[in-house]
Amino acid sequence: MRLLLDEHYSPKIAEALRERGHDVVSGEERHDLRGLSDRQLLALATSEGRAILTENVADFMPRVHEAAAAEEHHFGVVFTSPRSLPRTREAIGLYVDALDVFLAERRADDALADQVYWLGAA
Repeated sequence: MRLLLDEHYSPKIAEALRERGHDVVSGEERHDLRGLSDRQLLALATSEGRAILTENVADFMPRVHEAAAAEEHHFGVVFTSPRSLPRTREAIGLYVDALDVFLAERRADDALADQVYWLGAA
């Protein structure tokens, strides 16, 4: 499974996951991703065969519902919560460990196709 981290996450998470053999990119690393709307970001991730990691439930859940209603496919949305996985420098290791396990269990490119998943600390 390929993953795109929303721009709110540290690019160090993507770097560490790539070192562990995962295909992960960060919105902060790629200039072409900056400033995209959530709809555009989901479309771009889909075109690249990537699921998205985001904390932005309020904006992405409606996009997921819209895609389902229009019978449009995506490669999945992984949500996090600031309670279980805060976006702090100290929590980068928690993200890396949780995502490493998550991705290792879902090797197929379409493992999360058209689905939503809530990620917690490993």
